[in-house]
Amino acid sequence: MSAASLSVDPAAPHVPVMLAEVLRALAPRDGARIIDGTFGAGGYTRAILAEADCSVLAIDRDINAINAGAALVDASAGRLRLAHGTFSDLEDLAGNAGWDGVDGIVLDIGVSSMQLDQAERGFSFQNDGPLDMRMGQDGANAADAVNTLSETDLANVIFRYGEERKSRIIAKRIVEARQRAPFVRTKPLADLIADTVGRRQKDTIHPATRTFQALRIFVNRELHELADALFAAERILREGGRLVIVAFHSLEDRIVKRFFADRTRTTAGGSRHLPQEAVAPATFTQTRRGTVLPDEAEARQNPRARSARLRFAIRTGEAARDSDAALLGLADFPENPFSRERVQ
Repeated sequence: MSAASLSVDPAAPHVPVMLAEVLRALAPRDGARIIDGTFGAGGYTRAILAEADCSVLAIDRDINAINAGAALVDASAGRLRLAHGTFSDLEDLAGNAGWDGVDGIVLDIGVSSMQLDQAERGFSFQNDGPLDMRMGQDGANAADAVNTLSETDLANVIFRYGEERKSRIIAKRIVEARQRAPFVRTKPLADLIADTVGRRQKDTIHPATRTFQALRIFVNRELHELADALFAAERILREGGRLVIVAFHSLEDRIVKRFFADRTRTTAGGSRHLPQEAVAPATFTQTRRGTVLPDEAEARQNPRARSARLRFAIRTGEAARDSDAALLGLADFPENPFSRERVQ
């Protein structure tokens, strides 16, 4: 199978964000084993397979994405496996594939363009649809959260995950309205929020944007899933393996930044009066600190790319450290209390 036959079509409706930068950071090579933890429409996976004679394990929690990838599996001459699950389970999924270590992991964090474009998935209020927002289509949905969380918990979710300053009044109005009739679709909720918050002529985003973002992140445990995935990546990457993360929101990027800062650090903070303390050996190194941004041309052509931030690091040969979500700043973010079966 030639590399050209697996190349990314620039005219495709879902061109992956920062593809060139991802490939440079990931540096695929012949014989490598690479995990694409957010398969989506297969843009990164297709490009990775075209870049080198490597093998890819592609993961997605959306069964629609897995089913749509069958043709790419057929075209890959045995170099691609698809796995239905969450990227937080990448260690177990790699084990199921017979992989005891990997040479690269890439994660494109957040909701996919395909999901946003499907009104029936309930991620967007631009077109009315069911109040769903589940990436994996399993377990409790956004309507469950809106209709059952207490006013205090709902306000906390909207404030923490959406960074919405008017979270308290929004939660109050939602609770009042749901007593008359439960929320089941996106438009009534968006309209209520717009009426509550108000919209000034100079506003560039819809008043419901932050609340919908908060519900989506909360329902899908996105920040906690990301934290779990980072720790799993540390355990499964071989020495010299690369971890590449593309984030689109400050909440996600902050977690990745804290993880890399902690895992590349070799001394604890001190002062001029006290000597610095040694910490566990660094499990990652960075050839470039800070973020890699999309080039101006891509940012102009693709609105989704404008907020993209790429960070990457290279695994050392040191033993993985203990997982500690607290160091990533997750203590202030409420966990989804709804029980659901994790996708296996």
